[in-house]
Amino acid sequence: MRVLIIGAAGMIGHKLTRRLLEERRLAGQPLSALDLADVIAPSMPAAADLAITPFQVDISRESDVKSLVARRPDVIFYLAAIVSGEAEADFAKGYAMNLDGTRHVLEAVRAQKDYCPKLIFTSSIAVFGAPFPDIIEDEFFTTPRTSYGTQKAIGELLVSDYSRRGYLDGLSLRLPTICVRPGKPNAAASGFFSNIIREPLQGKPAILPVSRDVRHWHASPRAAIAFLLHAAALDTTPLGARRTISLPGLCVSVAEQIEALRDVAGAKAVALIRDEPNETIARIVAGWPQNFTAQRALDLGFKPDASFAEIIRIHLEDDAVAQPL
Repeated sequence: MRVLIIGAAGMIGHKLTRRLLEERRLAGQPLSALDLADVIAPSMPAAADLAITPFQVDISRESDVKSLVARRPDVIFYLAAIVSGEAEADFAKGYAMNLDGTRHVLEAVRAQKDYCPKLIFTSSIAVFGAPFPDIIEDEFFTTPRTSYGTQKAIGELLVSDYSRRGYLDGLSLRLPTICVRPGKPNAAASGFFSNIIREPLQGKPAILPVSRDVRHWHASPRAAIAFLLHAAALDTTPLGARRTISLPGLCVSVAEQIEALRDVAGAKAVALIRDEPNETIARIVAGWPQNFTAQRALDLGFKPDASFAEIIRIHLEDDAVAQPL
């Protein structure tokens, strides 16, 4: 089986690559080749028994995408995106990558004859917009209030339509906010959810730009990888035209995050968090959903983390020490 990861240099892409190399199988089939693509060439893991090829591509350029898809991967993990804060700040760049890039991938697949790969598209809970009920059911409508959310919602519709037409076997996964993210802060408006945990665990100060009563929907990076692998093995036939799934997570407040940090790392870590309100970030976050039933995903076998303290412990186990490929 040939697998293509678009966005392989990112945190999720890196972890997915590592997991595939550990298991050497996907959806019950042996892995024969792994193509790793990103705007920066992904690092090359060592695997003598597996054909691994890195690609430096810009998915906003149609020609770059065509050359990738021409290798006819059996499964495509489409993880690449301009994140929320950057997509809001740079309107043109967000649409070039998050909309045009998605269309280029789907069109490159459609152009291949006698070809219908499995495609897993990572979407976001940003496709929803306020006002919200206390708990969002699977049938809740999408009314995004950010450019990023709009771009992801359009991507979901495209994946469903191309699947309906038989060009690909697609599935869009609405991921919770992934926390705790390793590495350095990124341009995502949601980045502080990780920063207020990751930095204090390293003995560094962290800025909290929103009120502590803000609630949000979270999943660990480990859970996110499990979601992707489960989706790749899922029989989509029973799903029919409903090719988008809101994934399970944990609804916690910032205050509850901080108390979980206290439980795991103590009061000294919590003391490193400084409240510095940021109106722009607070406005973006206020338009995001907070809690879901995710019953359809649970029925399909997707599993959430057990607690936010567990999410912190997963970060300590998986990412407290750098793990090179």
